Amino acid sequence: MGSLSIWHWLIVLVIIMLVFGTKKLRNIGSDLGGAVRGFKEGVKEGTEKAATDTAAAKTIDVDAKPKS
Repeated sequence: MGSLSIWHWLIVLVIIMLVFGTKKLRNIGSDLGGAVRGFKEGVKEGTEKAATDTAAAKTIDVDAKPKS
């Protein structure tokens, strides 16, 4: 009774499809896919920016002393 079998999940899926309709579910799926794709691109840009920042940060600091 605690766990649901595959038949329970299929019945729930059919009820959800009847309530929302397949077109709305397809739109929700495409919106979710677009959000995941945007997140992946953002992470990729962030790692590329971090790599260029660390390359630019490899400058040498020198103490300049006045000539006596």
